[in-house]
Amino acid sequence: MKPTLVILAVGLSPSMIGKNTPNLLSIVKKGGMASLSTITPAVTCSVQSTLLTGLMPSNHGIVGNGWYFRDLSEVLLWRQPNQLVQGEKIWEAGKKKNSNFTCAKMFWWYNMYSSADWSATPRPMYPADGRKIPDHYTYPHELRDELDEQFGKFPLFKFWGPLADITSSEWITKATNFVMLKYNPTLTLTYLPHLDYNLQRLGPDLENLIIKKDLSEIDAQCGILIETAKKQKRDIIIVSEYGITPVDDAIHINKFLRKEGFINVRNEMGKDVFDPGASRAFAMVDHQIAHVYVKNTKDISVVKNLISSIKGIDKILGETDKKKYGLNHPRSGELILISEPSKWFSYYYWLDDSKAPDYARTVDIHRKPGYDPVELFFDPDLSFPKLRSFAKLLKRKLGFRNLLDVISLKDTKIVKGSHGRVTDNPNHGPLVITSRAELLTKKKLKATDFKEFVLDHIFL
Repeated sequence: MKPTLVILAVGLSPSMIGKNTPNLLSIVKKGGMASLSTITPAVTCSVQSTLLTGLMPSNHGIVGNGWYFRDLSEVLLWRQPNQLVQGEKIWEAGKKKNSNFTCAKMFWWYNMYSSADWSATPRPMYPADGRKIPDHYTYPHELRDELDEQFGKFPLFKFWGPLADITSSEWITKATNFVMLKYNPTLTLTYLPHLDYNLQRLGPDLENLIIKKDLSEIDAQCGILIETAKKQKRDIIIVSEYGITPVDDAIHINKFLRKEGFINVRNEMGKDVFDPGASRAFAMVDHQIAHVYVKNTKDISVVKNLISSIKGIDKILGETDKKKYGLNHPRSGELILISEPSKWFSYYYWLDDSKAPDYARTVDIHRKPGYDPVELFFDPDLSFPKLRSFAKLLKRKLGFRNLLDVISLKDTKIVKGSHGRVTDNPNHGPLVITSRAELLTKKKLKATDFKEFVLDHIFL
């Protein structure tokens, strides 16, 4: 078996490989690069599950970064148990080929209770007093203490939110290096999110000095891992899940459905609280994709006709089209919407900002019934937002309850980049880079072929 390192560099596209990425360019020159023919939805959890199983969402079940759990009447995003992913995973296939095969899965998603030998994933602590304490979950459990002792606590607030920056990718790089050097797994999978942040904040403008700096920073982290991989005589693969395209505003699909009488809310302390189980139809939004769940089948055609009048929607997938896209799974919505390239879907369902739920102005990826990229920005109307946040966190430590309400509701145009639909230009979409040119025989690699592609590196 040939040990192999797989680096998932989020948002990396062929157009970005060049003078700002010398370490990645060196692997391209030695081996090769191809476009990744990704899936719909081109979002983290769905694509990663396809990469690791070789299956479409219709088979592995991960139809987005979240979905409507009909049996619970709840929208839940960013779940963690690996059991939600159906199908054989890459490390399970490897163990069948050779019982000595081992795998470290570092910060790829659905990373709790998997059958990988070593794993680590973000997992805050939530004490009963309402605090959210940065932490991560590992297997074996002792690995968490080893990593904390070496590198300090996992920087959760730098992993997502308005403070997100290179810090989290640096920590993950160190943790991955540590695991490779100490445990020498056959396959090491690692996930570096850094490019995702400013590509969504600023858009994919490769002439922007901030984006150039981000490319240099992520290349440096890849360089650290590449150097270790070379010393361990590992094959090296770099992959991304999606390309990010420029956008100019959001489609407020749930506000539309509420005005048409399809969405129900409860009044809780003067706030509108979304009630999915009582709603006739609503959208679980996920970047440029929206799953529309319709309670009664007789309403599907009515909802479809109404939605077709909304500007900015490119496609509406019904049962037949869901099969074509590999999305015909019970977890999918009755209808699936794909936005035009310049648009994305907001989860907003309230019609009056004063009645928005308390979590709306906070970073809260688990309560919001859809993805919210505005969480990447401090409210521009706030004076000294970092100081405000620090003061509120200090009060929490002293035992005072408060709301970390630093996110704006006023301007969805602030978001300049999004993903979810397959990019029209492959040069701006995801990629695959390998140190072994002979294994990359085409200009495009299907996401469903990536599992076998990695196994070929190990066993051929």
